[in-house]
Amino acid sequence: MSINTLLPSKVPGWLAPLKSFPVFRALWSTWLVANVCMYTNDVAAAWMMTSLTTSATLIALVQTAANLPVLLLGVPSGALADILNRKHFLVFTQLWLALNATLLFFSSAFDLLNPTFLLILTFINGIGLAMRWPVYAAIVPDLVPRDSLHLALGLNSIAMNASRILGPLIAGLIIASIGTEFVFALNMILSLGMIWIVVRWKNESYVSTLPGERFFGAMRLGAQYIRQSKPMRSILLRSFLFFMQSSSLLALLPVIAKDHFHGNANTFTLLLSCLGFGAILVGSQLQTIRARWNPNQLATYGIIFLSLSSVGVVLVPNIWYAAPLMVMCGMSWFSVGNSLSTASQLSLPNWIRARGMSFYQMSLMGGSALGAFVWGKITTAHNVTVSICLSAVFGLVMLVLIRKHPVNGHEVEDLTPVCPIERPHPSRDIDPDEGPVMISMEYHVNKGHVEQFKKLMAKTRRSRLKQGALSWSLFEDAEHAGKFLEYFVFETWADYLRRFDRFTADDLAMQEERHRFHIDSSPPKLTRRIASALKS
Repeated sequence: MSINTLLPSKVPGWLAPLKSFPVFRALWSTWLVANVCMYTNDVAAAWMMTSLTTSATLIALVQTAANLPVLLLGVPSGALADILNRKHFLVFTQLWLALNATLLFFSSAFDLLNPTFLLILTFINGIGLAMRWPVYAAIVPDLVPRDSLHLALGLNSIAMNASRILGPLIAGLIIASIGTEFVFALNMILSLGMIWIVVRWKNESYVSTLPGERFFGAMRLGAQYIRQSKPMRSILLRSFLFFMQSSSLLALLPVIAKDHFHGNANTFTLLLSCLGFGAILVGSQLQTIRARWNPNQLATYGIIFLSLSSVGVVLVPNIWYAAPLMVMCGMSWFSVGNSLSTASQLSLPNWIRARGMSFYQMSLMGGSALGAFVWGKITTAHNVTVSICLSAVFGLVMLVLIRKHPVNGHEVEDLTPVCPIERPHPSRDIDPDEGPVMISMEYHVNKGHVEQFKKLMAKTRRSRLKQGALSWSLFEDAEHAGKFLEYFVFETWADYLRRFDRFTADDLAMQEERHRFHIDSSPPKLTRRIASALKS
């Protein structure tokens, strides 16, 4: 279903994507249920482990087994999501999770679980989650218009925060009433139902006549694109540092509830619910908030308020003062996270979006993991108050250090696909796997404009490399001033031809600017060369 056929109606701002775009509504519902399943599974697995062993190390390893695949497999899963049909890949990930939930249910129902087997199944479940997140993140911008993307991503965050509350509550009720194995049974049923929803989704995807990208080449290109994209480098740096800071509150929340406030499980649930409620509250007002503040301001103010409110949580005398401060923490957390997530989506073209979002996911998980380790060590050495206060100071210092890396301070790229370049007409049939392929362009530039031309070619270099070129160079003729030769190399003929599908409106504007520097009456000379096999 094309979003162009769906006309947005006048509805409350934050619900507009759900009411106006039925496909997004269906997949958002799937996302909500999927995250509820994720949290119920985590709670049930951790509780099941307590009945299988008294080892604190094995109990703690449940969370490690659940989260480690997301960190390790982010880039490979992003590459697969870009190479394969995204609908089919999403169905596969849901089937993976459904089969794992089925195995967990029957293993627990028939007393076949032991600590090692439970950790293995938890790790396998984490693999499914690692595969699912990049492909879902890549699909969302295809379902809603660009000007509604921040609302759609806000609704995704609301679903995540709502499930963070609902998941543990549902799991707790089922465990207390009928047993842990029935949590796995519920996940099995819901996962199978979600497969049915995704299968019914009729997506329109571009089908290329070229052979698919190679797996390792796709991963290399993903890393290369990020390296050449200033906006994405800034976003990844900010997300890593922000989640490193903000992880202190979530990682130490059980300690704050139990030791700092001398509470119990209900205290922890209250604090966690307040955090989620704050996020949902901001999400419901996101359109109004973004009309008043830009993403960079939201990210900056969010870090400041998160730092101050998190310090307040550990300095106030009791839980009733801490609860509203936790709401403020949730509001601040959502403001920063939504700004970073939206900016990352808008900085990526469709053909590499899953790979780009997998790097975003890795920066998030890496920052959270490192932060939890650092703040946990400080808490062990001192106390939770010192740790939270230091994380707040870290957040404020971080704002000063990253001021040259704004969320939306770079030139906005127009990533609309266009293809005005003349496609090649080779003199013989060329196998798609032949290569390398070298492309050269000759420019004649006015002597007085050479420096400006070189600055433009620096931007051109980044563009060529983002399109998949292995290398790029600019040579200046030693005997003829103002004469330049640009060359760039692709690994195979197929990789070169993919460039035509990746050419954007921004690339077109850059091409026209290069041609304005060229002073000859004829266009710059273009030559395509392919490596010739030598016979010994």
